Amino acid sequence: MKKPVVIGIAGGSGSGKSTVTKELIKLIDKDSVTVIEQDSYYKDQSDKPFEERIKTNYDHPFAFDNDLLISQLKDLIDGKTIEKPIYDFEVHNRKKERENVSPSDVIILEGILILTEEKIRELLDIKVFVDTDSDVRIIRRILRDLKERGRTLDSVILQYMSSVRPAHLQFVEPSKRYADIIIPEGGYNKVAIDLINTKIQQVLNS
Repeated sequence: MKKPVVIGIAGGSGSGKSTVTKELIKLIDKDSVTVIEQDSYYKDQSDKPFEERIKTNYDHPFAFDNDLLISQLKDLIDGKTIEKPIYDFEVHNRKKERENVSPSDVIILEGILILTEEKIRELLDIKVFVDTDSDVRIIRRILRDLKERGRTLDSVILQYMSSVRPAHLQFVEPSKRYADIIIPEGGYNKVAIDLINTKIQQVLNS
């Protein structure tokens, strides 16, 4: 089996990483793309009561089970199917169920901190950073957390000020220097998307 093309798409929370991923899938072929999200690999917290789990700083590198992520990414690259964890943000813990994910010609890894970890970077053929203004990111985060994660407005804003913004400045923003391609304007940059797709096709056909 030919080695798949592995693309890492990083950027701050609400930057437009998912938009870039969706646009790339449209250009490639949804049956030829496997997408895994770093959010699925938050550490299991079954040993902690709910009161402790809600204090988790999800924007800090220590929150992620990178060993499992790296292991499963390597399995996908080797052509193996994985059982990807599923994270439930309402209970702040992994679900008991797992999701079967099959390998493809193109693997997209999406997440805020994937470029901060050297062992992850070494597995990426194309490293992308989606660069978006902070005001746009916070608005998108508020809308997402209210609609999808059962959060209150006060809790989202408090979390942003106490952990999201500091972690972005300390970890996410500096990781931009490792990117091969930086996409401005929140992922809606068609020229950048086309360039990434061209590179993907070159690697696939080489």
